[in-house]
Amino acid sequence: MKQLFLPNRFFWVLGALVVLFVVSFWLPPLFPVAQAVFVLFLAALLLDGILLYSNTTQINAQRVLPKVFGLGDENEVAVQLDSATSFPLSVTLIDELPVQFQRRDFERTLRLPANDSDSIAYSLRPVERGEYTFGQINLFLSTPLGLLQRRLQFGAEEAVPVYPSILQMKQLELRAFDRIAQYQGIKKIRRIGHSYEFEQIKNYVRGDDYRSINWKASSRRNTLMVNQYEDERAQQVYSVIDKSRVMKMPFGGLSLMDYAINASLAISNVALQKYDRAGLITFSDKVGAAVKSDSKPTQLNKILLALYKEQERPVEANYELLYYAARKLIKGRSLLLLYTNFESRFALERVLPVLRRINRLHLLVVVFFENTEIRQFVEEEADTLEGIYQKTVARKFLNEKQQMVQMLRQYGIQSVLTRPEDLSINTVNKYLELKSRGLI
Repeated sequence: MKQLFLPNRFFWVLGALVVLFVVSFWLPPLFPVAQAVFVLFLAALLLDGILLYSNTTQINAQRVLPKVFGLGDENEVAVQLDSATSFPLSVTLIDELPVQFQRRDFERTLRLPANDSDSIAYSLRPVERGEYTFGQINLFLSTPLGLLQRRLQFGAEEAVPVYPSILQMKQLELRAFDRIAQYQGIKKIRRIGHSYEFEQIKNYVRGDDYRSINWKASSRRNTLMVNQYEDERAQQVYSVIDKSRVMKMPFGGLSLMDYAINASLAISNVALQKYDRAGLITFSDKVGAAVKSDSKPTQLNKILLALYKEQERPVEANYELLYYAARKLIKGRSLLLLYTNFESRFALERVLPVLRRINRLHLLVVVFFENTEIRQFVEEEADTLEGIYQKTVARKFLNEKQQMVQMLRQYGIQSVLTRPEDLSINTVNKYLELKSRGLI
């Protein structure tokens, strides 16, 4: 598709030419000069059009997209430009971005040398799961004269699915194992006792626990030998996501449910790497996805696809339904990581009897969120009496969250109170802590 456009330079030159003609009426000797300049302008305009629309002006554009986008990640997109033109071109690129980004001012410019290639890269951060459709690539070309612009369009519509963040999952996987556990974010947990499966007998080296010395093997080898243990395997780890209205609250562009979805994918991957069995349950007023725990190679992909399809529902969560679903769908004692949110003690007290019943059957960890906007408001200085009153109420709200943690602990229920952006790290830390303490 070919279209002709008039850039700003055209109007500047045309305006200057009009001014010259107006002045020439007052100063007649300038009139021949104005006529000559006008002829030169028409000649330059004709030459510019010939150069733009000649067969020697050949350029191609191709968008390079990843197979999937990660939710909440900076995903790089590149547009490759190839010129087979014998003169340099000024290129203005307008890419038709997916409607979810609501960006109508996207524009990039570059100077493309003759018979050369270049690329334009930019990043996009999606905050909703689903399919994102890119439109056409629009190129506005101009020669060094810059009096005219030619628009070319390339490509057809391209769709890219936005999945839960695989990048964050991989980063946490790299940081969750002992050999690199000193990196920021993953706590080193001291192992307690010997509630681990026997792995092998090895030679004693300095630093080994002398209580693990195998005296029979030592007497046979005439050297000290110790028993080596590993974490117990094949334990069930379920991510349970509340997808009711309390999880629609956005922080940093992502809803609490999307933070929980990213964390669920990360913890499922870590659990599978630890040879445990990962599963998934979502619920609101009815049970949504239900992926039975397993350790097969295809399990992570099954959980990923299930998480991709989940959406929040504008209803209250039915915890009685969760209790019966846990009894029916989960066989044997398991670790349940419940992602939800409580904005008041009353909300927690209302569902606490059900949580206690679930905790008798399984090891329940309630993961809920700190309101970072209120925390930021509390840390700001108050200059007025009204501001002091508002900060007092806000501080009371934050203290109430800590009281919820104490209330859950009082009834033997594990809990994690976290900022939304730290959810994945803190969830993995809690899982590793429970593993090290032999509680699962």
